[in-house]
Amino acid sequence: MTTRLTRLDPLSLMDDVFRSLRTPLFYSAAFAAPRMESGQGTGFVPAVDAHRDGEDLVLRVDLPGVDPEKDVSVELTGLSLTVSGERRDEREAEGLREVRYGSFSRTVTLPQEVPSDSVTADYDAGVLTVRVAGVYSAETPQRIQVTRSGSGAQEQIES
Repeated sequence: MTTRLTRLDPLSLMDDVFRSLRTPLFYSAAFAAPRMESGQGTGFVPAVDAHRDGEDLVLRVDLPGVDPEKDVSVELTGLSLTVSGERRDEREAEGLREVRYGSFSRTVTLPQEVPSDSVTADYDAGVLTVRVAGVYSAETPQRIQVTRSGSGAQEQIES
């Protein structure tokens, strides 16, 4: 009896592990249905860009396929600004599903409290833009006058 041994390649094993991590488990409806219905999967997490525009904070939230009037909520509570909602899929589908659905919530902590009327939200082409006007107004640098003392007389110097 002749047996042939195959040499074990550790790099090949690592490649198999990473390939299995990249491959979705949703190839059959048997795997997809229980995970999606029970909410145990990693639902939809929208991408958020936040930047400062003068004294304002501007958030851009990618929400393609979301009805902003029914499924999106923007709430201001103290220093917390929360964008939450749900991305729904009304169709039953079998097979590969790479698009994520489910509830989401993203919260940004503001540097200071602002009145609710300073927050505006606009949805266009799948992007929700939230502007918090004047949230950085307390961070505007104030110019301090510098005085020079010496040689008996004080001179004022503006910097």
